[in-house]
Amino acid sequence: MNIYLVLINIAGAVTLLLWATRMVRTGMERSQKAVLHRLLSQGKRGHLKSAALGGVVAVLLQSSTAVALIAAGFAASGKLTLAAGLATMLGADLGSAIVVQLLSVNPAWLMPILMIVGGILFFRGQTRDLRQAGRIVIGIALILMSLRLIGEATIPLREAQVLPDIVAYLAGDPFTAFLLAALFTWVIHSSVAFILLVATFATQGLVPFELGAALVLGANMGSSIIAFMLTRAGSAAARRITLGNFIFRAVLAVTGLALLWLSHIPGTWLGPDAARQIINFHLLFNVLLLLIALPLTSPMARLTTRLVRSAPQPDHQLVSPMRLDDKLIESPALALASAKRELLRMAEIVERMLQPVMDLYENADPEKIREIKQLERAVNAAQSDIKLYLSRIRYPEPDGPEALRGQELAQLAINLEYVGDAVVKTLVKLAESRAEQKVKFSPAGWRELNDLHHRVVDNLHLALNVLMSEDRAAAKMLLEEKAALGMAGRASAAEHLARLREGAQQSIATSDLHLETIRALKTINSLLASVAYPVLRQTEAPQPQQG
Repeated sequence: MNIYLVLINIAGAVTLLLWATRMVRTGMERSQKAVLHRLLSQGKRGHLKSAALGGVVAVLLQSSTAVALIAAGFAASGKLTLAAGLATMLGADLGSAIVVQLLSVNPAWLMPILMIVGGILFFRGQTRDLRQAGRIVIGIALILMSLRLIGEATIPLREAQVLPDIVAYLAGDPFTAFLLAALFTWVIHSSVAFILLVATFATQGLVPFELGAALVLGANMGSSIIAFMLTRAGSAAARRITLGNFIFRAVLAVTGLALLWLSHIPGTWLGPDAARQIINFHLLFNVLLLLIALPLTSPMARLTTRLVRSAPQPDHQLVSPMRLDDKLIESPALALASAKRELLRMAEIVERMLQPVMDLYENADPEKIREIKQLERAVNAAQSDIKLYLSRIRYPEPDGPEALRGQELAQLAINLEYVGDAVVKTLVKLAESRAEQKVKFSPAGWRELNDLHHRVVDNLHLALNVLMSEDRAAAKMLLEEKAALGMAGRASAAEHLARLREGAQQSIATSDLHLETIRALKTINSLLASVAYPVLRQTEAPQPQQG
């Protein structure tokens, strides 16, 4: 047996498993991001409901870490209380364990059917959501394929002479196995993938239940480390959620490891074979975690608030410093690059203005409104500085390509300022009007506006990518998204009018607010999409001259 070839095959199959898991999560985020965010933002309505919603979203995303990052973002914006955020994370942990249960069922006929269905949806789908649904189905098929490949690749290991010694050592030293599992889970950033890997090894007779249980406990603690490390540079509210979840999981995991060391836990209670016992043990751990920790979320919130202190943010640090370099005026190419960096900073400020708009529609917080208006002044100043800087560049030819690019960047700065104006003078004013009138959008109308807002924010990110990369494919995608959002806006307006005809009282009360918000979001989206036109003009193939 060539051990190196076996290890290469296992590594390739594990890589496919990690990539397929990420593929499913990416497809779900791209197609249902607004829905997922809206579900989690409802977590403040009660700890039990928060846990349920966290579990649902974790099943859809196949990742408790992804839920942690979303919940941390809501906590940072004040939309999710700390205790509710901790409850959301506990539900997400259980949801991740349920994903392992679902993916462990792997009949031979399922993978090719999923591949065919996913391929049809991806290649023949007429809408973005259908194509992303195809991506999700193909990703699930690839997960099942990778598990089968891992199983086939590990068959020769049963004959290896050194393997029984390694397994015996780790089984006799569960603490080392626990630490290795936590480390490996943190490295690959996926507890789902690691648990499935351990279960597949167990199917081949390579991992007994006792060792698998220690690995499961380590993986659960390692999974909580992932989210904690990813939010370490975030706000205090975000770090408190991931720290609290880490403390909950670490304490229960270490307690479980001690019980595993001191007493024999009969695996036969959990299933007929080692693989099923390991998967069920993982589910049992997360069920117990939810039952024990859910009543303790409020005390844990108080503890993490003491452990993680908020750092005051002075007003003069509200925006990063200007990035224009006057020393580059004589070098047009370098000066244009400096202007692009300043445009990127300007766009990031615009994003900070645009991101919390729907939160203001729910609660017109005067402090947040004051901050947005401060940011608008920074945007106005940046626009003025960029235009002046571009006008001072020493272009070799007044009508040359570099001068033309300078004009395009100046126009983009103007458009970004218009976006800032639209946020402050239209959307913020509409939010204040809704608060003064004390009216509420209909559930359907509120959902439509949130979806449009999320798509505009996504298009802002895409516009920044186009600005920096000047990639033609990305520019085309941005214009496609502009057209798609226009259609979605028209559809929302039509649905709103239909609700008016049906006499829906909430729709009648918020009619002007609803239609004005749609108009403002479409305007903002069109201004952002303008970054694509210069890129497409630059990369157009030259037309043959008429002879």
